[in-house]
Amino acid sequence: MRVCNRCIQPDTRPGIYFNDQGVCGACLWEEEKKEIDWESREKELEGIVDWAKNTAKGNYDCAIGVSGGKDSTKQALTARDKLGLRRLLVNCEPEGITEIGRHNIENLKKLGFDVINLRPNPKVMKLLIKRDFYKYLNPVKITEFPLYASTYIIADKFDIPLIIQGDNPGLTLGTSLTGVSTDSNAMKADELQTLSSGWKEYVEVEGVEEKDLYLFHYNRKKLEEKGCKAIWLNYFLKEWSNHNNAIFAKEHGLRWRPENFDRESVGTYLPYFQLDGDLTQVNQLLKYIKFGFGQCLDHVCYDLREGRITRDEAIELVKKYDGKCSEVYIEKFCSYIGISQKEFWRVTEKFRGPMWKKDQKGNWYNTFIDILKQQ
Repeated sequence: MRVCNRCIQPDTRPGIYFNDQGVCGACLWEEEKKEIDWESREKELEGIVDWAKNTAKGNYDCAIGVSGGKDSTKQALTARDKLGLRRLLVNCEPEGITEIGRHNIENLKKLGFDVINLRPNPKVMKLLIKRDFYKYLNPVKITEFPLYASTYIIADKFDIPLIIQGDNPGLTLGTSLTGVSTDSNAMKADELQTLSSGWKEYVEVEGVEEKDLYLFHYNRKKLEEKGCKAIWLNYFLKEWSNHNNAIFAKEHGLRWRPENFDRESVGTYLPYFQLDGDLTQVNQLLKYIKFGFGQCLDHVCYDLREGRITRDEAIELVKKYDGKCSEVYIEKFCSYIGISQKEFWRVTEKFRGPMWKKDQKGNWYNTFIDILKQQ
């Protein structure tokens, strides 16, 4: 198990890139940002915006996929107030949307946007979430298909020339070994790590037909032949970061977790991630068991790269919070897909990663922590 020499990201993240000096792709992006000619990037973006305005045949210049969170608030307001685009927001509602999540998508509407809300058939979604839990130990995998595809589908239906996505994980997570790469082209979103297996594998699920999966995939070839473009906004904006976007969005009505939120129950110390659905909390626990790290590791790496915490502070936060998940979330998930907690843990154990060892008392121990201490 290798760990980045600058942040503490491990090589167990699928698709992660490390250079010959042992630096991960996300740290390389942070370094590259200091050398980028951002004025040139801004002019490139202005050219795309002018093209969209001149190309648009209907009421909208761009379609923007939004959850209502920090990044989508930044995308929407940038498109309107900085770029002057006529925009249509597309929201794919998550299963079991939280009160905070509902508030935040309503906040976007109140900021003055046209919003289309979509929700895939909940009966079908439940079948697919349960299937992905058993097959991949990744119950949110299937939810990302309509999350991305819905915006492309709406752009096609409304003849909208430009699609704006927010964060390219090939840059911010360093997962450039996936097909998504590190450029601005978001038309390749279907090559993201989670989506690259393709939607057709879900036709094999009992009770699911191909017609049930309309909102789970987009026709990339058709959109490209129509001349549509899709961009990752973080490629063009110097100020883009999780922290900056969260502050910006809060100033425009985004609701975070309360100051006294139970950090151990959600497995992180930052109050502005994973706000719209409780399913993601369980998935972060499962990621921790399968790959040796959870969302707290992700978050300390963001803060470490941007100089808000030290490496020692990052390690202490990971030791304290990473992989923690309230029993309430686990029970809610088990009830949702119709299994017992005993069955939940039976399935989970089948995917436990090689970084886990048992101590003298027979309890599982994550050796990733030992690796961090040795560096």
